[in-house]
Amino acid sequence: MGTPSRSGPLVGLRVVELAHIMAGPVCGLMLGDMGAEVIKVEKIDGGDDTRRSVPPAIDGESAAYMMMNRGKRGISLDLKSDDGKAVLRRLLADADVLIENYRAGTMERLGLGYDVLEAEFPALIYCSLSGFGRSGPYAERAGFDLVAQGMSGLMSITGEGPGRPPMKCGPPVTDITAGMLAAMGVLAAYVHRLKTGQGQVVDTSLFEAGITLTYWQSAIAMATGVAPGPMGSAHPLNAPYEAFETADGWITIGAANQTNWLRLLAVLGAEDLAIDPRFAANRDRMENRAALAEALAPHFRRAPSADWLARLEAGGVPAGPVLDVRAMQADPQARAREMVVAVDHARAGRMETLGLPVKFSQTPGRVHGPAPLLGEHSRAILTEVGYDAAQIDDLIARGIVGETTA
Repeated sequence: MGTPSRSGPLVGLRVVELAHIMAGPVCGLMLGDMGAEVIKVEKIDGGDDTRRSVPPAIDGESAAYMMMNRGKRGISLDLKSDDGKAVLRRLLADADVLIENYRAGTMERLGLGYDVLEAEFPALIYCSLSGFGRSGPYAERAGFDLVAQGMSGLMSITGEGPGRPPMKCGPPVTDITAGMLAAMGVLAAYVHRLKTGQGQVVDTSLFEAGITLTYWQSAIAMATGVAPGPMGSAHPLNAPYEAFETADGWITIGAANQTNWLRLLAVLGAEDLAIDPRFAANRDRMENRAALAEALAPHFRRAPSADWLARLEAGGVPAGPVLDVRAMQADPQARAREMVVAVDHARAGRMETLGLPVKFSQTPGRVHGPAPLLGEHSRAILTEVGYDAAQIDDLIARGIVGETTA
């Protein structure tokens, strides 16, 4: 297939994304930013449901959709039709990876399950994301981030403290983490294929993604037999390691070892706490964490955040401001690391999006462009896989393929 100029370690890898909302698209965008060509296949009737996740919208285009699908090319297909399936098979004939996150059984009902595709495309890496995975008693259940956060234990350890209502993490962390795990799995499967020529299924889920985020709390529960609860911004194993209120806001303090604890006391002018037996060692500070926070809090309220952060940096204590999302996007480190970049969208114009969080010294990746309009690249993609102009016009006229122009 002809592709726009791309860069990154995965240049030459071709991905067909039959995915919607978030987990599957995260997998696709990670691979795409690292150089893979990602062709997003959407249903003709409205496309990816995230297109309707509004507000906000920019010139009628969903901001959420444009974030999750930048750098991809798009085609819309009627996969319930034989001709639509034939188009998909032409795409897969020249592809390395298929990503799907439909509900269990959907691909099989379409006649596109792995058992069918493997026979035709034995080298294909078939990446399946779902709520609970392809096996086990919950395999048939639909899955959403909120449900996965609740069932994985995350909501039981998130929040202000004991006795408060269960709280989800702010972002959809199981969706995002599942997408990243899937991308990792695809790359591992690709290494195997390079060695053997053999494709395989890569299978992960929101539930498993949530479980992987409980490493510390699971270690505590397995060692003690007691399930840990929410601790606000505090750490389950080290103290002081939490947010403190200053005269004009909040900052975080990472005095998570004895050296940094003593450095913190020097910055605060609170060296007397070093000889308090309640705070002598980390074990003592954890056992008396509430008293520790109470002892430290008045010191931080004496000065504004910027003042404290300057003193803490000079004193060698890890610390940082609590930024809102707009402040994070404007932060010079985020900009220097190209975590906020600009793209030109066909309708929304010049706009910002998030960048690639992994840097490569020899094969740098990047955001390769904006998200597609629904069916924006249908005609070009069909041409690349061997359809002529008359055939493409016929497929569009019969509603097998959708096309949108800016």
